[in-house]
Amino acid sequence: MLFSATGAIEGMRKRYDVFGVAVMALVTGLGGALLRDGIFLQSGPPAALQDGRYLVAVLGGLTLGVVFARGLHRLRLVVAIVDALGLGLYAVYGAQKAMLAGLPLLASTLVGTVNAVGGGLMRDVLVREEPMLFRPGGFYALASMAGAFTFVLLEGWAGRPSHVAAMAGVAVTLLLRFGSIRLGWKTGALSDQGP
Repeated sequence: MLFSATGAIEGMRKRYDVFGVAVMALVTGLGGALLRDGIFLQSGPPAALQDGRYLVAVLGGLTLGVVFARGLHRLRLVVAIVDALGLGLYAVYGAQKAMLAGLPLLASTLVGTVNAVGGGLMRDVLVREEPMLFRPGGFYALASMAGAFTFVLLEGWAGRPSHVAAMAGVAVTLLLRFGSIRLGWKTGALSDQGP
């Protein structure tokens, strides 16, 4: 729902009409899940289209984004916490679905990462901006990858119960994301040389 709200806000910032704002909410909220199920797992129709709760969550996020867009800047810390939590949950859920589909541990980590950041990537591409996850800066994709890897490592390799591995994966994502936000941990450009 929160990812959908951020998509709606981006659509409003770009001054899109109601359809454009709704598409931004849908793509941002469910893009990662659609990539996960449609490209990586290919196990029939995507879960987001089989279970109506996904679309209800998108509608809720769209409504939140439209109604509260102007006031959300005052709640930056709350939005950052919920966003980081969602990032961790999406990373763990995507990794778990990949493992259940029989993918190896590293591939499951990749699927979990794409599940977490895919919607934001698709949103940025649709609005013709350089994707946030490609730019040097705060830990976002790196935090989700670390969370997915923690989950995969604990459940798939160490044999820990799913709920323990999931909590650890989400916690790692939260810690890295907040270390980035509050302590200024950042990635840098691989090369300072231009083309």
